[in-house]
Amino acid sequence: MGYYIDLEKISVDNYRTKLKTAYLPPSRMVLKERLDERFGYFKGQGIKNIKELIQILKKKDKFSELQKVECLSGDYLTLLLRELKSTLPKPNKIRDFTGISKETIAKLENAGIKNTVKLFDKVINPVSRKKLATDMKIDESEILELTKLTDLSRIKWVGPTFSRMLYDLGVDTVDNVAKADPVDLHERVNQLNKEKNIYKGHIGLNDIEIVVDVAKDVPMDIEY
Repeated sequence: MGYYIDLEKISVDNYRTKLKTAYLPPSRMVLKERLDERFGYFKGQGIKNIKELIQILKKKDKFSELQKVECLSGDYLTLLLRELKSTLPKPNKIRDFTGISKETIAKLENAGIKNTVKLFDKVINPVSRKKLATDMKIDESEILELTKLTDLSRIKWVGPTFSRMLYDLGVDTVDNVAKADPVDLHERVNQLNKEKNIYKGHIGLNDIEIVVDVAKDVPMDIEY
């Protein structure tokens, strides 16, 4: 069990397939080019999964060696490493969640629990949540709320604001997001946004489809 996706379980072939349909900003579209050739080279070097690929690309000597390969030259490896790292989203700060009392935030921060990674292991199941609530003298309902906000934060691109929106819509766990109908969720998200003026402008269907798709890869380790 863990906060992040297990990168060892994402094979080089699987990641190559995901890249074909993944949303990428214009600056990273080069990653979709020559996919079979490039990832075929990685496999030929004995690289089995994404964890191994990241570890290799982080080593300066290996990085420099790979850059000499014609199909991997230029900025390709730098962009690939950035994209690979983004598979593991940065944790959200507890204090950035709206709707959580200042008293609760202070208690958790004083105990060294300042972000969703730090909170995760302490809210993994009902027993651990009850213990945290008792030890911190925090209402169990607020701990459960923070648990679900933490769960949602494990999805790539889901920050504290969007996790709150999903929670308020009742799509309040990774499992619920993964099972959501993107079209229906898109309508509901934009209706809530219109009512509360949370984001400027309209949230695109493509963005919602990406979130739902990414949620399917996140381990559903929290017990409710």
